[in-house]
Amino acid sequence: MKDSTAVELNIQTEEPRNISIFGYELIREFLLPEILGKDTPEILYWAGKRLARKYPLHSLDEIADFFAKASWGHLELKTEHKNEMEFELTSPLIVSRIKSKAEHYFQIEAGFLAQQIELQKQVIAETFEHPVKKANKVHFTVKWDKKDNLDR
Repeated sequence: MKDSTAVELNIQTEEPRNISIFGYELIREFLLPEILGKDTPEILYWAGKRLARKYPLHSLDEIADFFAKASWGHLELKTEHKNEMEFELTSPLIVSRIKSKAEHYFQIEAGFLAQQIELQKQVIAETFEHPVKKANKVHFTVKWDKKDNLDR
């Protein structure tokens, strides 16, 4: 029998859980930047990609479900073009993060999205975050080039 981690158990359960905004912000907005320093955005992006490789998903609906279960928020595909997708992320946690004076990073989510799209489309993908402070949401642009496929 495979030992499951707490993270794996939480992903598999549909049981609703409450998350402390204070605890979330304490780790995400203070502790991680304090530990990671000036490289925080790059490391968080890499960490998001690593998470996506650990939890490969097969559809956009599964990605949105993962975001909800991870308490990252409600992820919605807004547009899809030949080499690009636009997503919108909303959450009460985003509202409190954007209203604080701290520097905001949504790089875990961006890296996670990049890797999931890369796995699903079999092309190298990159995601750019665009916090929209007045609307209390985050837009993500995922871009790829079909010539940069993973089969090489």
